[in-house]
Amino acid sequence: MAAMLMVGSLCLLGFQDSLIKLTSGDVSLWQFQLLRSSCNLILLMALARLLWGTPPPRPKRAWTVALRSLFMVGAMVWFFGGIPFLSLSDIAAGLYVFPLFVTVLSVVVLGEKVGLRRVLAVSAGFTGTLLILKPGTASFQWVSLMPVVAGLCFAGSVLTTRKLCREESPLTMAAGVAISFIIVAFAGLAVTTIMQPGDLDVRWPYLFTGWHRLELWVAGVIVLASCLNLTANIGLTKAYQSAESSWLAPFDYSYLVFATFWGFVMWNDVPDVYSLAGMALIAGAGCYIGWRERSANLRLKAYGKKLPPRGKRPTRLQYWSLPPV
Repeated sequence: MAAMLMVGSLCLLGFQDSLIKLTSGDVSLWQFQLLRSSCNLILLMALARLLWGTPPPRPKRAWTVALRSLFMVGAMVWFFGGIPFLSLSDIAAGLYVFPLFVTVLSVVVLGEKVGLRRVLAVSAGFTGTLLILKPGTASFQWVSLMPVVAGLCFAGSVLTTRKLCREESPLTMAAGVAISFIIVAFAGLAVTTIMQPGDLDVRWPYLFTGWHRLELWVAGVIVLASCLNLTANIGLTKAYQSAESSWLAPFDYSYLVFATFWGFVMWNDVPDVYSLAGMALIAGAGCYIGWRERSANLRLKAYGKKLPPRGKRPTRLQYWSLPPV
């Protein structure tokens, strides 16, 4: 059930992202996110009232929820900012370097120890990123770095959730992201409308213009994207509540497949061999890192920080038979 929820939800998110790319010539990023986040918040409040009879609970620590929300907003702004200029598969591959950033930030920020194997996995994932970006070649674009920055921001949200938001309700965190998006999108609309930044609004209209005349079909797409987004996030939450995240990691990378599929169906975008090889390296490195974290957690649960002599340690199969951490 968890695997089906994960794959189905990521398919919906891939379709949602293709709809956002479809409308990128008719609205600005700030206008789209303001309207979609407002729809998300209304639907979330209505769903909470319908299922539990109460609004989402107040955050236990408002600053941690706010910090996570800002990381999520940063990730989505950088992610969707590159949509008009890049294929969905390239954007997805850039975002999915976040497990590598999580590993690096765990060492730099949290002081966690990382073994040689995980260092090699991070190196392999970084190599995959270079294969997709192709720096130093004629096909390289600086805008290709936008989804990579999105992956860095998303890694920050993952670490914040893991270390600071464990006791917060998923509904509270979802509402925090929606409210933060509304504030940031409103600010973006105000800045782009008042400042009118030179010729950037001509070269980059999706990022540097304000409010556009809203066509009826665009409004319908925004409402549909909001429904897809909320449904997919509920499905992902349920999936992670039903199975171990390390077990789900391979299914998480199915988003790369769906992004490539929707890109081909809607825009006839086909990744080259180097991009496909880069995606495979990123997915493999991310899955391996998730598996190593699971193994480390199981050893910690069994013995704490001090391991017994090698001859008295259980086999790897016995480790994995332990209850989830």
